[in-house]
Amino acid sequence: MSRNYKFHTQEKPHFITFSVVKWIDAFTRIQYREILLDSIKYCQQNKGLEVYAWVVMSNHVHMIIGTQNLPMQGIIRDLKKHTSKSIVKVIRENEQESRRDWLIWMFEREGKRNPNNEVHQFWQQDNHPIELYSNEVMQQKLDYIHNNPVKAGWVDEPQHYLYSSARDYGGGKGLLDVILMV
Repeated sequence: MSRNYKFHTQEKPHFITFSVVKWIDAFTRIQYREILLDSIKYCQQNKGLEVYAWVVMSNHVHMIIGTQNLPMQGIIRDLKKHTSKSIVKVIRENEQESRRDWLIWMFEREGKRNPNNEVHQFWQQDNHPIELYSNEVMQQKLDYIHNNPVKAGWVDEPQHYLYSSARDYGGGKGLLDVILMV
């Protein structure tokens, strides 16, 4: 991993992205998004994860995060490990999942290619953390996160997308607790 893509200063917020292997559209199902959100909530309540902004797209997640407790890389590692196991378990058990066999095959195939895995791989390994060192960079990343669903053509306005912190920044209440940056 490049030096540019590490958590350098734990006290500063970081923009991170984590993606499903092969950019598989796993988060088209509400059940899988809920597993992810519940895991984020757990990390907020029990590990000191601070969430400033977030969006869940069909195959990736963007967040601006911070922490005052555990190192961010440990929190994200645990979050990804838990969600990976939980989502794959639900896929395996869900006979109604039309893509079940293909999804499991893809996650197992990717897992075999990576010696760090036991059976499967759901998430790509990198997070590409970028330290937000100025207000200008923070605003740019915040706008990028909130405009992702608009750019994808899913909504006309950022605050109309349920799986994002744009509602919080628009004066409403979103699905996760966030610390407003502006």
